[in-house]
Amino acid sequence: MASNEYFYGNRPPPTHSPSPAPYYHTPYEPSPQSTPAPSYHSGYPSSHSPAPTGPPPPQKLTTGPSPFDTVFDDNAYPMNSRQQYTAASPSDMSPQNAYPDTSYHGSRRESRPNVAEDIPLQDRSKDPEQTDHIYDAPTRRRKSKKGKVRLGELGMMGSDKKRIPWVVYIFTAVQVGVFIGEVVRNGILTGSPIMIRPQFNPMIGPSTQVLINMGARYVPCMRNLPEIQGSDPINFLCPNATRMTDSCDLSTLCGFGGVPNPQFNNYEQTPEPNQWFRFILPIFMHAGLIHIGFNMLLQMTLAKEMEMAIGSIRFFVVYVSAGIFGFVMGGNFAAPGIASTGASGSLFGIIALTLLDLLYSWKDRRNPVKDLLFIIVDVVIAFVLGLLPGLDNFSHIGGFLTGLTVGICVLHSPNALRRRMDASLSYSAVQSGFDHGPPPFLKNPVGFFQGRKTLWWVWWLVRAAALVLIVVVFSLLLHNFYVTRSTCSWCKYLSCIDVNDWCDLGTLRPT
Repeated sequence: MASNEYFYGNRPPPTHSPSPAPYYHTPYEPSPQSTPAPSYHSGYPSSHSPAPTGPPPPQKLTTGPSPFDTVFDDNAYPMNSRQQYTAASPSDMSPQNAYPDTSYHGSRRESRPNVAEDIPLQDRSKDPEQTDHIYDAPTRRRKSKKGKVRLGELGMMGSDKKRIPWVVYIFTAVQVGVFIGEVVRNGILTGSPIMIRPQFNPMIGPSTQVLINMGARYVPCMRNLPEIQGSDPINFLCPNATRMTDSCDLSTLCGFGGVPNPQFNNYEQTPEPNQWFRFILPIFMHAGLIHIGFNMLLQMTLAKEMEMAIGSIRFFVVYVSAGIFGFVMGGNFAAPGIASTGASGSLFGIIALTLLDLLYSWKDRRNPVKDLLFIIVDVVIAFVLGLLPGLDNFSHIGGFLTGLTVGICVLHSPNALRRRMDASLSYSAVQSGFDHGPPPFLKNPVGFFQGRKTLWWVWWLVRAAALVLIVVVFSLLLHNFYVTRSTCSWCKYLSCIDVNDWCDLGTLRPT
């Protein structure tokens, strides 16, 4: 049978045709009496059409099974899953029957003489996790672990914000530039970029006199002292000193236009030295390569992440206030003859923010106790290092306490409290991307307070109390520094270890 005799359309096959050849004969083998069949699309001839005379012209086969298809082919999506595939006769090889058997197990089947046996198909389970694709496997849901915040990550709501840490970048550039200026100035004045004469600087940096001349916190340049104005003349090492005998007056040492030189035996002299800016400038100065290296490493890691989490404005407030408060506390309780520099107080304020972050996101942590112990160990190690000679531990203590109190004021509420208050606002200073919630305070001061819950007001009272506390303590310290000038005999042990006369370093004694 020729390949164009597979179908006869809707007409029965002619009676004069011999038995059909097996369907597996080659399609190129000619049949002895082949009668071409019209396309199955043609249907029966119209009653108005003349009867055909002679054999019909050969028609082009439009559809039919491929000679390469077998009963073993796996067609995943048959058009009619109820049709059965047989090859008993050409009339059964219609397009509707030219598909494999996809009937369900137990359904009625017709006898098919040319098929050895049927392969019944099982009903598929209606599992909602399974898809219609035959190769898809059921999906599994992973159990969520308690807490999502790992060690070293910030857990406050909105901490995933990736803002540009402008304050860290600018302050770091300024601090590195100032240190380069210190080294250059020390090289110009003493002939060496680092202090090697009259003694060596273990921090690998400029001399103490150069630091004082460039703005380090140094109490004799800021107010009268009984040990200076109320005693006999005292000699001061000059900024260009290379020997212990290179002395000069106080005005030359302090620089910045000078200060009134002491009127000895006149403790109440006026005007007093009043270089108040020495509470601010030391934030941008460092005593050596080791000093600035450790500080910048912490600033470019922990401080950078904190600024991206809370925003540049809040970060700036905490960083600067912690640094200033630390130097004010050191000016009250540290030895007056010690010059203090560095951003350590500011960075201890950022460490305090890290502790607040842990407390604010306690229930969101995987292991909050471990995180707390890690922070405590870091803080203890830093405070112990502050007991070494030449370091002002009061700046560390003051910066840490300021970071805690100011952090409570400027940060948003703890995560658990915010969820109870249904506060879905982020830590961003500009509340963008939220269509709900109160308007910003500057745009609508009255609407900002409308509709607030009781917990919101309670937490704002806590913030207000923290703000009042830090302002009052700061005012008392300034008043004590300039007016009361009371001292604490035992406070010096918070910044030194009483071995080898370390606690007597920087102490001025009247003569």
